[in-house]
This record gives sequence, structure tokens and C-alpha cells, in this order.
Amino acid sequence: MKILITGGAGFVGSSLAINIKTNYPTYEVICLDNLKRKGSELNLPRLAKAGAIFVHGDIRNKEDFDALPVVDFVIESSAEPSVLAGLEGTPDYLINTNLVGTINCLNYTKKCGAAFIFLSTSRIYPIKAIEKLNFEEAETRFVLSDEQSVGGVSSKGIAENFPLDGARSLYGATKLASELMIHEYNEFYGMKTVINRCGVLTGPWQMGKIDQGVMVLWVAKHYWQQQLAYIGYGGSGRQTRDMLHVKDLYRLIDFQLHNIDTVNGEILNAGGGVEVSASLQELTQICQEVTGKTIPISKVAENRAADIRLYITDNTKVTALTGWKPEISIKQIVTEITEWITENEEALAYVLK
Repeated sequence: MKILITGGAGFVGSSLAINIKTNYPTYEVICLDNLKRKGSELNLPRLAKAGAIFVHGDIRNKEDFDALPVVDFVIESSAEPSVLAGLEGTPDYLINTNLVGTINCLNYTKKCGAAFIFLSTSRIYPIKAIEKLNFEEAETRFVLSDEQSVGGVSSKGIAENFPLDGARSLYGATKLASELMIHEYNEFYGMKTVINRCGVLTGPWQMGKIDQGVMVLWVAKHYWQQQLAYIGYGGSGRQTRDMLHVKDLYRLIDFQLHNIDTVNGEILNAGGGVEVSASLQELTQICQEVTGKTIPISKVAENRAADIRLYITDNTKVTALTGWKPEISIKQIVTEITEWITENEEALAYVLK
């Protein structure tokens, strides 16, 4: 099998590439990346060691696909991943990468006669619709109620049939627009495709920042004993997200690579679910336990643009269809990230510190 992974030197792309090569040494894995994200260059030696092929290129440029060989699968994991992207200034890079780039990937996939696995995001769901959901305010987190005025949501989280009307951030809009194009290629070109709407992805080798990669950011700030802040919702730290370890994501992608007919044409929510979720308060407590360090955390009452109170993935559909469900707990994720920073402190300091 030959596989192209776009964004292949990024956190998700490199993790998928290394896991595929580890489990299937005879597969040819090509990683295309423009190395724009700070720290992505640190993954190049890891890819080389695993036997993956790195190609420096940009999905925004159709010409960069011309030199690539014919493959069997394209895993589209490239993206400008920040929810805040484009909100100040121009959204050109965001749109050209997340929408035009995806269309270039689809055309290359069509040319190859390959199948297409797309990593979308939970951010395609509208902000105001999520903010209006019924919730309870527990001691340390916000919790979704079972009784809701709209469909596609329960205490288990948000499902694939949650209403899509409304604004969702420019980032979310580019990913939803890409999903719509994927449907067209599936229907009219007969391309085999699957869309994975991922919750918060995390794990070692993620170069976490304030606007993307919150768990790594939280662990790193504890590790180097720097200040953090609970921003928004009164500064309570009750904002809640589910977290998905990238190795749990790999297990789902592995199934899809080898059972594409089972998932062809599907949209699948894939996240940590209620079982693998945490509020900022709870994440702080776990970071204190694992690192043995306590840091100052300030409180900012005002909400940030495009923020939401809580998001939990309802994995019912993907589990019923594939048998997949997340296995790696919040505490294990924090422990693995802490160990990774400890082992690579000097190399990571300029990115995370």
C-alpha cells in the first residue's frame, strides 16, 4: 500500500506516519509538508528513522503534487488549525490552506484513483447553537444535560446530526466547506471517502500554543513553572473538552485504511467522549499530581472570540460502525506528555517554553 499524508511533518500527520510504518513496514508512506508550523522540523528525523519519505511541499500549490507518485490512499491532515486564525487581519492563508488545499488534495486523489481520509474538526458545529445548550454547572466543570431543545445532543455529547446553521469560526467554516466538496467527489467521481470530525487531539510531539494544543500547553507551563490563566466564563476554569490521544486516533485510521468500504461516504465524530474529558480546573489538578508542581493561574472573566463553554464528542456512531472507542485516559495523556518534555527538554524549550 502507498499512502500520502498531507501535513505529514505536523503533529497528527507525523504520528500517523510513524505508527503506520511501525505496524506495516512494507507500506510506503510519503509525508508532504511546508514546515510552516514552528517545531515541525523536529519531526523530520523521527520520520526518517521510521522509514517514511518526506517531501517538502505545500498543498496550496497544485504543482507540488505533480512530482508525487500514484498512491492508494490520501490522508488529509494538513491544516491551519487555530480557531482564532483569520479573525484579525486577512483569512487568505487559512482559506487557501484549509479549503483550496483540500481541493488540490482531492484532485490529486482523483488522478490516482485513490481513497481519501479527511481529518475534520468538531469546530464545524456552530458556536451559538452550542452556547445555547442546556447544561449544569458542577463543582469543577460544565456538564451537558439530557434534556435539550435541539437534536443531535445529549449528556453523551454532540452527535453527527447536530444542527449546522450558524457561524462556527473562519477555521470551522473552511473545514465544513471542505467536507461539502468531499461529498461531491464521493458522489459524482465515485471516490471512496471518509470524514472524521475530531475533538481535541493531543499527545507527545504536539507543539501546543494558546490557541491550539491546550493540553500540551498546560503541561508545559506546569513543567517550566510559568503562569497560566482561566480565560472566559467568569474565570472559573470550568470550560470542558474531551481529549483524544493521537494513538487512539491512529487505531481508527488503521481500521479505515483496511476497511474503507465499511466507512465509505460516512461522517464520523471521533473524540475522547465523556470518559476522556476534563475541565481546565481538572486538568490543572492532574498536571499538579503528575509534575509535582503548582503554578499561578490568573482569572480573566471576559470570553475570548469564538470560544465555547464545553464540547464533548458522542462516539455512538463510530463505535457502532467500527467497534472503535478511545482507550487512553486523561491522566495517562498528561503523564506521557510530561515524560516526553522531560526526555526532550533542550530541543523543545524554544517551542514550548
